[in-house]
Amino acid sequence: MAAKSPRIKTVYACSECGAQAPKWAGRCAECGDWNTLVEELVGGPGAASDLPLAPTNRSGPSRIGEVRTDTARPISTGIDELDVVLGGGLVSGSVTLLGGEPGIGKSTLLLQLLAARDDTTLYVSAEESATQVRLRAERLDAIRPDLWLHAETSLPHVIRAIDETQARLVVIDSIQTMVDPDLTSAPGSVGQVRGCAHRLVNEAKERDIAIVLVGHVTKDGNLAGPRVLEHVVDTVLQFEGDRHHALRLLRAVKHRFGPTNELGLFEMVGAGLVAVPDPSTMFLADRRTGVAGSAVVPTMEGRRPIVVELQALTSKGLENVPKRRSAQGIDGGRLSMLMAVLGRRGRIGVADQDVYASAAGGAKLNEPGLDLGICLAVASSMCDRPLPADMAVFGEVGLGGEVRQVSHAPRRVTEAARLGFRRVILPAKSPDPDEEVADKVRLIRVATLADALREAGVGAGNDSF
Repeated sequence: MAAKSPRIKTVYACSECGAQAPKWAGRCAECGDWNTLVEELVGGPGAASDLPLAPTNRSGPSRIGEVRTDTARPISTGIDELDVVLGGGLVSGSVTLLGGEPGIGKSTLLLQLLAARDDTTLYVSAEESATQVRLRAERLDAIRPDLWLHAETSLPHVIRAIDETQARLVVIDSIQTMVDPDLTSAPGSVGQVRGCAHRLVNEAKERDIAIVLVGHVTKDGNLAGPRVLEHVVDTVLQFEGDRHHALRLLRAVKHRFGPTNELGLFEMVGAGLVAVPDPSTMFLADRRTGVAGSAVVPTMEGRRPIVVELQALTSKGLENVPKRRSAQGIDGGRLSMLMAVLGRRGRIGVADQDVYASAAGGAKLNEPGLDLGICLAVASSMCDRPLPADMAVFGEVGLGGEVRQVSHAPRRVTEAARLGFRRVILPAKSPDPDEEVADKVRLIRVATLADALREAGVGAGNDSF
């Protein structure tokens, strides 16, 4: 008697977390997001739910000391800034997910990556035609004999192309447009994205090749599709930037082969993306000295010190109207908290002021060392007194008005000294830099926010520098 095939049924899957529900609801019961449940067919032959969650492990258990590690060594991508973020390069058998807003330069970066490799590579374009990709490759000077191009959305055809080309690095642009005919789900659905991702992860492990998937992002900047997509890959990269600025930032949100705190910087030019080896000089290139509301802050992104300019502007708010706290490139919640500390502990009256703060040059920063710079920039704008042109400042500000230590203080001071700053306001208990650097820079150690305001000449009741 022939076995019955599994029955096909309709469920509703969350496009954010992948959770399934028997009927539609306005809110996902698992992740709490609204209007994310979409209709999906499950069951039947080749159903997405029958897919393995991870590549099959054909070997038995072994002692941890006997596990080989030479297979997880990174191979340089040929792009220095990308190698910095990846901890040396791509690992054979790994799957990397690259996310970013449309038009930010994801396809440009990956074409340059393929062109920089000295082995066989394959670019699968599931959104653009082969002609469009060829024209972009000509502009980027990325045409070479070992770079193969395949405009295809069918996953079996893509796997066949990998067989034919014997590519060692494969780019899928994008995973949301790939379709596996064996799955009953509609193209672009949660089941299709999840199923295609699992299949490609299996192929990468079995063939010992590196695969890079391009992912779409939502309005909030998060990767679109089921959350399991981020869990199943080895590395998740986020490509950020403002279309109106040439600067692009590459961060690792998840990386199984190295740290996730490194930052890669690129500049978008006519010939593609160019690495920015000295971002501090770039961020300060258009800085105007002698302007109130400006503070220079040495920040840390991973192991790299970057000096940026923070700008602030205050204006009298309307009566009986909530006062604005607008932030660009920095955390808005942190700005609101610092304004409360500045008013209470620093005796700077910002309660009736609209406050606008920005990291100049399109930088996006989120680290505690910015706190003291934000406070001094706002105080400078309030009293209309510019900070000294040769002064840099960093430190975390607590709710009690204390200035706390931050990581890598000597490296921050060294970077500020390299750029010509001769005075640095820093937390009182920060470690000393090298003697050579200490001879060039006057270190102004402060224990409280009030001390920092007074030393910078923008404290309450201070009429001079």
